[in-house]
Amino acid sequence: MSSGLPIDLILFAMVAAFLVLRLRSVLGRRTGFERPPQGEAAAGPGPVPREAAPPPPAVAAGRGIPDPRSPAGQALARIRMADASFDAGRFLGGAEGAFRMIVQAFASGDRNTLRDLLAPEAFAGFDQAIAAREAAGATQRTEIRAIHDMGIEEADLRGTIADITVRIVSDQVNVTTAADGSISAGAEAVTEITDLWTFQRDLAVSDPTWKLVGTRPA
Repeated sequence: MSSGLPIDLILFAMVAAFLVLRLRSVLGRRTGFERPPQGEAAAGPGPVPREAAPPPPAVAAGRGIPDPRSPAGQALARIRMADASFDAGRFLGGAEGAFRMIVQAFASGDRNTLRDLLAPEAFAGFDQAIAAREAAGATQRTEIRAIHDMGIEEADLRGTIADITVRIVSDQVNVTTAADGSISAGAEAVTEITDLWTFQRDLAVSDPTWKLVGTRPA
């Protein structure tokens, strides 16, 4: 899915190279990347409950917002003009939570979480990758030890379509264990991983949902 996963799982996940995740935008005190409390009815993919999110990192992530005079900064200003509820800082906080949930859910094979976060076609790709891992008798363990940096690298507004690319620098441990218990990929060593995730939203629609439309290594 990204450079943060071992090479064999990258190959598995190539079928899902262009992802679409249902992520809530910033509204009031909500980060925009949450699910409603258990029992609350939801139409379509729901946000994720606070208690389901992984614990905060030992090292707080730095938050990088572009200079207002830069092309990305000017694009963010146009996004804010089109959507008064948009706040770049809170958006980055939500993006950090989403990154943690998605990486951990894929590694653990948590289909329920992925089903909530991904559009049907994207979920089908992840489900296929998880099924291939299960068929091989392999297991994946991913630990995000810290997220050091969350910064907006690029932003664009084309008509009503907003795109924001976030640079994520994290310390991770990724280990794939084969059916016989041997380590087939990865290692216990902590590795610094840098990813670029691009989120997209149509600001003209009432649904305040951001979608992850692509991931790539930096």
